[in-house]
Amino acid sequence: MQKEFLWVEKYRPKTVADTVLPPELKATFQEFVNQKNIPNLILAGTAGIGKTTIARAMLEELGCDYIVINGSMNGNIDTLRNDIKDFASSISLQGGRKYVILDEADYLNANSTQPALRNFMEEYSKNCGFILTCNFKNRIIEPLHSRCSVIEFKVAKKDLPDMAKQMLQRVCTILNTENIVYDKAAVVEVLKKYLPDWRRIINELQRYSATGSIDSGILINTTQESFKILLEAIKDKNFTQVRKWVGENSDVDVTTLFRQFYDNAAQYFEPQSIPQLILHLGKYQYQAAFVSDQEINTAAAMIEIMVDCELK
Repeated sequence: MQKEFLWVEKYRPKTVADTVLPPELKATFQEFVNQKNIPNLILAGTAGIGKTTIARAMLEELGCDYIVINGSMNGNIDTLRNDIKDFASSISLQGGRKYVILDEADYLNANSTQPALRNFMEEYSKNCGFILTCNFKNRIIEPLHSRCSVIEFKVAKKDLPDMAKQMLQRVCTILNTENIVYDKAAVVEVLKKYLPDWRRIINELQRYSATGSIDSGILINTTQESFKILLEAIKDKNFTQVRKWVGENSDVDVTTLFRQFYDNAAQYFEPQSIPQLILHLGKYQYQAAFVSDQEINTAAAMIEIMVDCELK
């Protein structure tokens, strides 16, 4: 099975204590476990920060029966009527309360599926609890908010160094277990680039460990591969992927990014598109010195390039 090969699954924490979270959040979840009472929850925060991991860790620690449903892939009304209803209406073999983890619940239809979920929460409240994870809590309807405790995953600057240290220890343990030769400085750079997206850090390290070692060379490869992913999204005119790339790489220096386009124009763009490409790069590089939100400015630049320029 695929899960056996994915490090994020193979090394997913099984207890609250093993998760990498801000101390206040971890204390809250540990108290739920200590009291053996996990309420209906909405866990909101950015991707890869540990929402699903902590939900599963609590339930694993308590030995609860649970299922995980991805709201973006299986979020239609039939999933509720079939999978969730069948699970929620049956008695747990462990004798305790059962749980449904709804990943990416903000993708559930707010006009049909979410209202139906509200009714399921009420109907099966004695037997089954619900934990919803989302990136955008405002996409969850108010009746669900009122039936759940809402916990936001926010990482304060004061907590980030200690969390990064914990994560470094975790990934080094993974690399040692997998017999990967690595340069710790290179691992630290990957950590700094993507934190606090713990999932992406592990996925990136697994991807670059395919050769059996991780050294400073992967930092160059990481930049090059990431740039190619952006170009592919622009070529496909995939606005969603372009915007996602810009958001996930908001730490990239825009001057360096625009220079990459300029230096690689002949390799990746049709000759007739290069003059327009350069005009866009010049305009948005100038604007970058004045704008208050670099991410929006960069996204706008990529969209203009996507609309006006043709890739090979």
